[in-house]
Amino acid sequence: MNISLSDLLLLKPEIFLLSMACLILVVEAFVGERQRQLSYVLSQLTLLVAAILSWNMLDTHAAVVMGGTFIHDPMAALLKTSVFLVVIGAFVYARSFQTSTGGLRGEYYVLGLFAVLGMMVMISAHSLLTIYLGLELLSLSLYAMVATDRDSVPGSEAAMKYFVLGALASGMLLYGMSMLYGATGTLDLAGIAEALAAPAENSLILIFGLCFIVVGLAFKFGAVPFHMWIPDVYDGAPTAVTLFIGSAPKIAAFAMAMRLLAESLGSLSVDWQGMLVILSVLSLALGNVIAIAQTSLKRMLAYSTISHVGFLLLGILAGTAAGYSAAMFYAITYAVMAIGGFAMIILLSRAGFEADQLDDFKGLNERSPWFAFMMLILMFSMAGVPPTVGFYAKLSVLQAVIDIDSIWLAIVAVFFSIIGAFYYIRVVKLMYFDKAATEEPLHTPVDMQIAVSLNSLLVLGLGIFPGGLLALCSRVLG
Repeated sequence: MNISLSDLLLLKPEIFLLSMACLILVVEAFVGERQRQLSYVLSQLTLLVAAILSWNMLDTHAAVVMGGTFIHDPMAALLKTSVFLVVIGAFVYARSFQTSTGGLRGEYYVLGLFAVLGMMVMISAHSLLTIYLGLELLSLSLYAMVATDRDSVPGSEAAMKYFVLGALASGMLLYGMSMLYGATGTLDLAGIAEALAAPAENSLILIFGLCFIVVGLAFKFGAVPFHMWIPDVYDGAPTAVTLFIGSAPKIAAFAMAMRLLAESLGSLSVDWQGMLVILSVLSLALGNVIAIAQTSLKRMLAYSTISHVGFLLLGILAGTAAGYSAAMFYAITYAVMAIGGFAMIILLSRAGFEADQLDDFKGLNERSPWFAFMMLILMFSMAGVPPTVGFYAKLSVLQAVIDIDSIWLAIVAVFFSIIGAFYYIRVVKLMYFDKAATEEPLHTPVDMQIAVSLNSLLVLGLGIFPGGLLALCSRVLG
């Protein structure tokens, strides 16, 4: 396999990220505790430069390199840029968490960068083998991040559950890929699409392989009934890790679904659309209903994630350009909403105390009217209240579903969204109408306050002016 310089230039963000992650790993091993901020600064600079590199490649023509294992196209450039920007926000919040509670180790940034590298590989994968390598790099980094607080029993338990269930899901995905390879004779996604376009004699093997692949995808998304890990991992992991897991990896999971289902298994769309209908309806129902009973904000947001995954899958199962662009818009905007929601927990936390219960938000308007308003924007956006971006994300998905004459699916989605609005509005009620347990003002770093404010205002701004990002999603998929 001959690799030219022009091929390597298409891997600029990945090469730069890998080089810097290795450098930061060495720096982390040798600097003392007092110089630990050096890892944070280098990590943020790495992500910022990588985001600029990816954005500048947005108009580069699609090309398959590295022996057919890696593809660069506009969709990959936009999704990578989104991941970099979301993780920059996650690292800002993680630093504040480390400062306020002391519950985070320096390895967080190194593991985070390697997890981002895994997401990059997943986003640009053009081979079943590359998809699996990217997924494992991401997963192994996340397992270690969940277990970073070695003294936490819930954290260790969550890491073990995540590892065991993740290993089972990876095995399922690998088994499905092996069946697909056996039926088509190639690992290349374009080659698989060509093989499936011809009349297939091994249709039964293909359907079995498809089932296992959908199971692997459903686990990565956290769709019902493969959602068992989400509530325990979100609740047991440190909040800084939870906001990382609940945001950027959803964008990578969307890219993985697009590469596997839309690009390589498009000929089997009738089969996988039926599977996604079941997964999406179950996710909408169970996620929204069980979230009502939660008293922990982290567990409530965990079940909320499951319900949002149901909406995202609706866009993918539409199987149209409008559906795919709506799902991409939903994945990107949900990641922005998710890090904001978990960041509010960090904002209210202090040494020895993590504000992860709903009661901790009582009377927040009395303590800080500005941040109560920021939380209100985030909750309204997750509930789908206009003019926040969550409303337009849901609206675009529903429009795509209606366009394929699946009106009943749209009705189901709206019905469960109305149920879900209850537990989001309950948080707003606690902040504005309940008495605060303490009058103590919030003591948080300035950069954390600025980041949370910009995060929430971005959610509002994208809701008022959604056209730009929607048009960009449509263009990169065109």
